[in-house]
Amino acid sequence: MKLSTRQKITSLVLSASLVLGTLSFTLSPVNADTSTSSDSVLKLRLMETTDLHTNMVNYDYYQDKLTDEYGLAKTATLIKQSREEVKNSMLFDNGDLLQGNPLGDYVAKVQPLKDGETHPVYKAMNELQYDAANIGNHEFNFGLEHLDRSLKGAKFPYVNSNVYVDDKDKDPSNDKNRFDPYVILDRTFKDETGKDVKLKVGVIGFVPPQIMNWDEAHLSGKVIAKDMVASAKKFVPEMKQKGADIIVAIPHAGISTAGNDSENANLELSKIDGIDAILFGHSHAVFPGKGFENIKGVDAKKGLINGVPAVMPGFWGDNLGVIDLELKQVNGKWDVVDSTSKAVPVFDKENKKALVDADKTIVDAVKEDHDKTVKWVRSAVGKTTAPIHSYFALVQDDPSVQIVTNAQKWYTEKAVKGTELEGIPVLSAGAPFKAGGRQGVNYYTNIPAGTLAIKNVADLYVYPNTVKVVKINGTQVQEWLERSAGQFNQIDPKKKGEQALINEQFRTYNFDILDGVTYQIDVTQPSKYDADGKLINKNAKRIKNLSYKGKPVKATDKFLVVTNNYRATGGGSFPGLDGSNIVIDSQEETRQVVINYILEKKTINPTADKNWSFVPLKNKANVTFVTSPNAKEFAKKQPHMKYQSTLDTGFAKFSIDLSKKTK
Repeated sequence: MKLSTRQKITSLVLSASLVLGTLSFTLSPVNADTSTSSDSVLKLRLMETTDLHTNMVNYDYYQDKLTDEYGLAKTATLIKQSREEVKNSMLFDNGDLLQGNPLGDYVAKVQPLKDGETHPVYKAMNELQYDAANIGNHEFNFGLEHLDRSLKGAKFPYVNSNVYVDDKDKDPSNDKNRFDPYVILDRTFKDETGKDVKLKVGVIGFVPPQIMNWDEAHLSGKVIAKDMVASAKKFVPEMKQKGADIIVAIPHAGISTAGNDSENANLELSKIDGIDAILFGHSHAVFPGKGFENIKGVDAKKGLINGVPAVMPGFWGDNLGVIDLELKQVNGKWDVVDSTSKAVPVFDKENKKALVDADKTIVDAVKEDHDKTVKWVRSAVGKTTAPIHSYFALVQDDPSVQIVTNAQKWYTEKAVKGTELEGIPVLSAGAPFKAGGRQGVNYYTNIPAGTLAIKNVADLYVYPNTVKVVKINGTQVQEWLERSAGQFNQIDPKKKGEQALINEQFRTYNFDILDGVTYQIDVTQPSKYDADGKLINKNAKRIKNLSYKGKPVKATDKFLVVTNNYRATGGGSFPGLDGSNIVIDSQEETRQVVINYILEKKTINPTADKNWSFVPLKNKANVTFVTSPNAKEFAKKQPHMKYQSTLDTGFAKFSIDLSKKTK
C-alpha cells in the first residue's frame, strides 16, 4: 500500500528490545523518507550593460563638459543599488566597449596600449566585479592585436561562440574557436528559505558575422565569423551536457522582423531550447519599451522574446538592464517559472534631471587616462569661417556633412592622380551621424565659427571608419540615393492634417548624401526601399533630376564614390555595395583625412553647397520634423521653417514648407 506523507509520519509500529532488564519501545515511521525535499525556489537578478563605447566617465568629450545622461560612472551607482536590493545577482556586459569616443581612440591610436598595461575600460569595470562579458562588433575596429592586448586586463571571462580561427591549412573546417565560446560559472546563492544552493550558470556570446565585411582589413585571413543561430544550436546542448543549470545568452544583436536576420537574430535565438535569458544590445534601443509592440513573439511590456526573458539597456551606460528570474528546482533540475525585465535609466529625460550621482570609484579609476584624453581633444587643427551644426541635417543639405565630403573628395582626387582612375568623376558620400533620433535630444553637432580642435573633428565623424572608393555606374548612383531616400515618410500634398517628414525607424547614418551630383527628392512618392534596405516598391522613384555638371546622369556613366569601409562592404544593405567594386582600399581613417584636410587648408568654409533639395510640393501641406530646441535661433534664418513647440521628449517640433524651393 502506498502511504501519503502524513501516513508515513503517523503510522507507527512497535519494536521491543530488552535493555538493562527494561522493555523499551521505539517508535519508527513506516517507509520513512529521511531525505529532505530537493525542491527549492531561487530568485536571481541578472544585470547588463551594453554598447558602453568607452564611456566610462559621465563626460561629453565633443562638448568638453560633464553630462548627467550617460557613462558607466553613473550606471555603477545603479549597479550597486540593484545589488543591495536582492540576495543573488550577476553582472554582464554585452560588448561594443573598446571603441566609440575619444578615450577609446586615444588608447588605441594616440598613446597605444602596451603589453602589461590595463585598458582604462577595465580599470573601471574590474571595480564592479563583472561575472562575464561578450565581444561586440566594434571590438574589432582597432584590430585583433589591440583586442587581445585589451582583454588581458579584464578580471572576468569573455565569451564568443561564432568567431573561428581562419587556418585552412591546419584545419580546413575552420572549426577552432578564436575565443572561449562559453563559460559555465559555479555560483553559490541563497534560496528563498535562506539555504545555500549551488547553481551552474552557462554564459554564451555572439557577434554579428558582418564583422568580416565591416572590419575586413583587420580580420581577413585571420578569422571567420559564422551564423549566430547555428553556433547556438551547436554549443547550447553541449553546455547542458556539461552541467549548466541555466544558460544566459549575450548576443550582440537586436531584433529583426525579417526572419533569420544574421545581424539581429534574437527572434531565432530565443527559439533554441535551453536558453533561459537573453541580454542583448547592438541596436542602441531600450527593451522592454516602445517600438517592439507589434513584433510577433515579443512581449514588449513584460520583456519576453518567444517566452524567454530578455532585456536591452540602451547605450553608453544610459540604462542598466535588469532581469529578475524566479527559478524552481524540481528533482534536481532548475526551471525558470517567472521573470520580470526592465531597463533602469540614469537620467530623467522628460524632466531633464539626474537620477543618480556618478560613482567616485569609477571616476578615480580612469582619471589619469581621462585627463590625457581631454588635453588631447582640446588641441587645435585649424579654423572655420562659419558655424557647423547638424540640427537640419535630415531636411536640407548640411555643413556637418559637407566638411566630411569635401575632405574625402580632396583625399581621393590626390590618390587617383597618375593612375588609370584619374579622370573618372569623383563623388563623395557622407551621412549625418549626429542627428538626434534614438541617441536623444543632445546628440547633435554644434561647433561655433572659429578654432577647430580634434574634439570637433571627432564630433563630426564619430566612427573609426577607413576610406574606401568604389567604382559604380549611373544606375547604381540612382539606387544608392533611392536607398538613402527611405529617410522620409511619404507625404500626401492634399492632406489637411499634420504629417511627419522623417521616418524615425530609419538610421540617420544610412542617409547618405552624394556630393558631386545634384538631385531632388520627391517625398510624395513611396520609398523604394524600407528602413532595413529591403526592396519594397520596385517601380518607385523618388530621386529626380539627377545630374552631373548640369547634364543628366546616364545609366552607363562611370563614377568613383568615396565612402567608408562599412558602406563599401555592404553595411546598411545598399544595393550594389558588397565589397566587390572597391578600387581604392585605403587603411586611412576618415577622421584623420578630415584632420589632414583642415591642417592643409588652415581655414575652411563648410557652408553646404545645396546639391540636393526636395521637389517642391504643389500644395502647402502641414509637414513637420523634430530636432533640438537649440535649432530655434538657426531656424530664424530659414524662411521655410518655423518653430512649433517643444515636446515632452525634449525635442522641438518645427514645420517645414515644402512648397517653397530651398535656397
